[in-house]
Amino acid sequence: MKKTNIVLFLNIYRIIRMCCLYLVISMCCSCSITDIEHIMKNDNIVERSIFAMDTYMNIRAYGKQAKTAVSLACDKIEELEQLFSVTEEGSDIFRVNQADGKKTEISKDTANIINKAIQIGEETNGALDITLYPVLKEWGFTTEEYQIPEKERLQLLLNNVDYRQIQLQETQISIPKGAEIDLGALAKGYTSDQIIEIFKENGIESALINLGGNVHTIGTKPDGSLWKIGVRDPFESSGEICILSITDCAVITSGTYERYFIGADGKRYWHILNPTDGQPAENGLVSVTIIGKEGLRCDALSTALFVSGLDNAIMYWRDYQDFEMILVTEDKRIYITEGIEEHIRNVSKMDMEIINK
Repeated sequence: MKKTNIVLFLNIYRIIRMCCLYLVISMCCSCSITDIEHIMKNDNIVERSIFAMDTYMNIRAYGKQAKTAVSLACDKIEELEQLFSVTEEGSDIFRVNQADGKKTEISKDTANIINKAIQIGEETNGALDITLYPVLKEWGFTTEEYQIPEKERLQLLLNNVDYRQIQLQETQISIPKGAEIDLGALAKGYTSDQIIEIFKENGIESALINLGGNVHTIGTKPDGSLWKIGVRDPFESSGEICILSITDCAVITSGTYERYFIGADGKRYWHILNPTDGQPAENGLVSVTIIGKEGLRCDALSTALFVSGLDNAIMYWRDYQDFEMILVTEDKRIYITEGIEEHIRNVSKMDMEIINK
């Protein structure tokens, strides 16, 4: 085969491979990129796709140092996965959960994310609780061996659910016997924050990070236009409720459609659990999207405010006002905070209401 034909074949193969990966990502994600660009226009565009933290991830950076920045970012993802994994022996979280109540030395990254989890747990009156892991396991959401737990069993497990029992001093931590922690509600958000830092240290001024639907951007697209992010329709898996035009922020969604099963009673049970009773949080919301500068905060709040419900989520936003949000209710209404009114385009037929300060 001639050299030119080989090069053409390889280029076509790369394009097909990336298109297939985007299809897989779009089926798994809460947010989608609505105007994907070709990745081989010039040497200053570098893009890598990997599978980590149980999801498909895609990282794209523009600039002279893009290759170095993306490589360092992928290394950081692998490093954090080794620290945060709840199942991998030797990880910080695995060792803490197996310590039988004894103090455990952990990394600064793990200490930082746990400290933030405790803080947001306090702010949301326990709506975020990283000690809920045994209850998630009982439902089968960690193994996909789904079941509806017996009430007595749930109550027994809930006796050990309380983030306030976590004792953290710098990089030493202990949790009570029988308790277990899981960082699933914060890990990808924390990871995208770390990638943003790496990119900025390497002079990247335009980048798009998609960690399994957790989207985080730097600057604008190279042509100066804003990134356009689609927020998934919780009632129609292939549709979007709205399009956001953003720059320098994260967009993260939690919803009832992400992980769920249908019980023998015909009812849908989803993975976002209320730490109070161990049941799927059922308060009229079907999805919560948080938009803000800090990925970790957006990630944590998308779960916590889903658990909190519509009225409490609005009260929390009015108290802090350091993020924006999109709430979708089971009666097909969209509530958005006023700060994103000019940056959102409603592509659904749902009624939209503005939340004012």
